[in-house]
Amino acid sequence: MILRRSRWQYPIICLIIYCCFIPAYNSNAIETDISKGPVTLEADSVAYDKEKDTYHAKGNVLIFFSGGVLIAESVVLNKATNDAVAEDYVMLISDGDILEGDKVEFNIESKTGVAYQGKMFFAANHFYIKGTRIEKTGEASYHFDNATATTCDGDSPDWRLTGRELDVTIDGYGTLTHGKFLASNIPVFYTPYMLFPAKKDRQSGFLFPYMGYSAERLGWDIELPFYWAISEDTDATFYQRYMDKRGFKEGVEFRYFISKDTFGTFYGDFMNDTGRINETGETTGGIGRDWESDNKRWSLYLNHETTFDPSFSLRTDIRKVSDSFYFKDFSSHNYYLDNYSMTETERFRKVPFYGDETLGSLNSTVRLVKNWQLYNLTALVSYTDDFASTSNDATLQKYPEIILKGIKRPIFGSPLNFEFDAAYDYYYRNEGQKGHLFDLQPALSLPLRWREFLQFTPQIGVKSTSWNRDDNVDTGQSKHGDRELYNVGATATTEIHRIFDVGGKKVDKIRHGIRPELTYAYVPNVSQSDLPDYMGAISEQNTLTYSVTNTLLAKLNEIEIKSSPQAETAAPPDHARDETPYKGGGKSYLEFLRFKLAQTFDLKEARRGDVDPPKERRPFSNVDMELDVKPLQYISFMARNTYSVNSGEWLQTNYDLNMSDWRGDSATVGYRYSQSAVKEVDLTLKAVVTKSLDIIYVSRENQLDNITLERTYGVKYRTQCWNIEVYYSESNIDKRFMVVISLLGLGQFGAGETPSNLKKVFP
Repeated sequence: MILRRSRWQYPIICLIIYCCFIPAYNSNAIETDISKGPVTLEADSVAYDKEKDTYHAKGNVLIFFSGGVLIAESVVLNKATNDAVAEDYVMLISDGDILEGDKVEFNIESKTGVAYQGKMFFAANHFYIKGTRIEKTGEASYHFDNATATTCDGDSPDWRLTGRELDVTIDGYGTLTHGKFLASNIPVFYTPYMLFPAKKDRQSGFLFPYMGYSAERLGWDIELPFYWAISEDTDATFYQRYMDKRGFKEGVEFRYFISKDTFGTFYGDFMNDTGRINETGETTGGIGRDWESDNKRWSLYLNHETTFDPSFSLRTDIRKVSDSFYFKDFSSHNYYLDNYSMTETERFRKVPFYGDETLGSLNSTVRLVKNWQLYNLTALVSYTDDFASTSNDATLQKYPEIILKGIKRPIFGSPLNFEFDAAYDYYYRNEGQKGHLFDLQPALSLPLRWREFLQFTPQIGVKSTSWNRDDNVDTGQSKHGDRELYNVGATATTEIHRIFDVGGKKVDKIRHGIRPELTYAYVPNVSQSDLPDYMGAISEQNTLTYSVTNTLLAKLNEIEIKSSPQAETAAPPDHARDETPYKGGGKSYLEFLRFKLAQTFDLKEARRGDVDPPKERRPFSNVDMELDVKPLQYISFMARNTYSVNSGEWLQTNYDLNMSDWRGDSATVGYRYSQSAVKEVDLTLKAVVTKSLDIIYVSRENQLDNITLERTYGVKYRTQCWNIEVYYSESNIDKRFMVVISLLGLGQFGAGETPSNLKKVFP
């Protein structure tokens, strides 16, 4: 516990000294008993009034009782009732709570009492609360008259709450009546009643509202969530949202944690959208809309997991929305954006898709998995909502899919390996062909090694597929059939390397490795003219794929990195901390360069005869290039490109450059190019001006259509007890403004919405 008021330092030091080094022979120490334990009174002088059965103590008075201590200059203690009246600067420490006052009336047994002109500090929440009269109504509950509350250090807090009456329960919450919020000494708003947290654990009550403005889509946007801590295992959050251009939207999130093996989240929302849209040019996936009447809009999300045992589990992921335009209309702020996560490190924050206008489809699955030592069985039901179709009736669904996989293993202890995949699918849709599909793929492989120089693995497999349609579509072909084909292939790889002694302070050695790989694949030509359209054809193949991979691997001397004073206040980005190779002691390795080239040669195309009309042979495929460079801890570069040797053009280029430093400054530049489809430049800059001030800039440019997708300007300012973030964002469809204020101990509230790209870079 760190006490930041200098007036408390002397009593706390005295308390430590008295608690640890109380002389047993102190003539002024008096002990008595109460129902909850013994009481010890110590002072410079102690007098006893036998008639009133009271002790009068003066000078450095300390009263030790069960769960606490009272410190004062003058105390009158009634032995019969255990009532104490303390005066002349009083400090009462009871079960970790610290109360100061000019005068305190306190009952040692019930741990209740009253302090006048008092103040309290709750270390768990860093709350300072003052009042003209403070009543301790229970072991952990208080009532304040004319209260002032803040989490700011110092005698002139940056913000504070004031009110006529304040009731607070430690590890609970506080209620303030006739309250005002003041920034410094300037009143900002008034509320007749306010609920705020005074605990770290969850507690029922209203959460801070969301308030925003969208010029084109939603207008004024206000959401007031209410959190309900139902039990230790369940809770719910109710979202009441009003958009003046759309109407009311109501949502609810229900979370449950039955055990560490069974837990889940359910969310749903609904609204009668009163917005009138007559934009013939507005499309999603090529679908236009013209809404001149109310529309029922809704969304549904369910994530449930049950692990029956380490080898048997069930997972349900249901994601549904009412229409293709849901995420486009509510892309500035919705439940799915708030809970988006690229990983599943948190049990209840694992929405795997980014719910904005770029989302093209939603996939729902129910999956049952069973593992054995040599086999794996997966059964799933899958449903896809295609936002690029006016109707989902023609979209293929899997009801169900069952996959049995045999793990690769030696046959009777021989060097020959065997594995197989078996699958059953029922493809369903309301319009078009549908039916059953059975597939079996056994395979044999023989890994061979010649010393340490060459690895060679030939393999052969068979793919047997049968189908049975049960639709009413007349194609003039049989509704059932089968297909058998085989495939043969081989993979050869080797690696050469050289190690260079560097002998540097951080880098001991560098290993340069070159790994060429050659893969041959052959699939014969099989007639597949009668296949159902839900079954993909397998093309004839006679190809040779070759690749070469260069790597530079550094062997590092791990040393302890000492941060500068600035580094302690401005931590590096998460990705920089995660990849820090120097941790102290021993050795570690860092692959700071990887470069791979790959191309396929089509033997069938090279041997092709003349055709009419004449067509040039093009046996060489495009060249795929991959480059990853990380020369320093805070710099990384990635490239994924495709080059056509036939046309001499780059078909696709993707570059990402990330730079940061130990202070937290960062710059990210991305370039996306796909011939005649995409040409986009993304830039994100974050500058740590001081330990308290960050400046952010985000730009996304569609250079192919000369459109600014997003341009955002932002400022973040941090202090000991409050933060503020201000953003202004423009896009090709809207203008947005956001101000978010975070108060230590109270959470955050704001006006506006977080620009979409900003959420991905700075969640």
